[in-house]
Amino acid sequence: MCFSAGASFTAGVLLTFVGTETIKKVHKPSQIIFAGIPAFFALQQFSEGILWLTMTHTGYAGLQNVFTYIFIVMAQIVWPAMIPLSVFLLEENRVRKKILSGLLAVGVVVAGYNLWMLIIHGVYAEISGRHLVYQSSRQDSLGMAALIVYLAVTILPIFVSSIKRMFILGIIMALAFAVSAFFYMQCLTSVWCFFAAVISFAVFYIIRDAHKKFHMSPA
Repeated sequence: MCFSAGASFTAGVLLTFVGTETIKKVHKPSQIIFAGIPAFFALQQFSEGILWLTMTHTGYAGLQNVFTYIFIVMAQIVWPAMIPLSVFLLEENRVRKKILSGLLAVGVVVAGYNLWMLIIHGVYAEISGRHLVYQSSRQDSLGMAALIVYLAVTILPIFVSSIKRMFILGIIMALAFAVSAFFYMQCLTSVWCFFAAVISFAVFYIIRDAHKKFHMSPA
């Protein structure tokens, strides 16, 4: 995470364990993307751990660039499409599914926009006050509006879902963003991804509950 290499690798190992156990509980294809969220966060944390090491040792500029892009692509391009898609696939209520399809469409637009901005302006990481900060030459005229839309497609789908305990994920993510924005605004992307990783445990319990219901249901 944004605090140290050791913290990133520790979080990565823990999330790998949670992710492995979550994927073991999958019993139908529609759960795969949602169940993969802990593994997604594990890869993010390992990426930042390696990034920390490359930034504190000279001669690894190429590797540093690779893992900077890996982290940003996951956070700003994959995530806004992954969340609405994963919840959409799980949903069985027709009305809610239509709402989720709309949020998914917006999420794909957000991901495409961020990809385009990344290609044009690039990104680099630097250490500032014991935190990792991702910088770019990008001058985003959308500003706060872009951030609000990003939050909408990554948090609202969770509240729209009819799946049991799903709302817990939304509350955790909203609180994680609030804490990150209030205390760590300069390194918001990195810190929010770390705190949001806490939802991995809620993901495990949701998949586990579905797994239990599947095996308890009459043949």
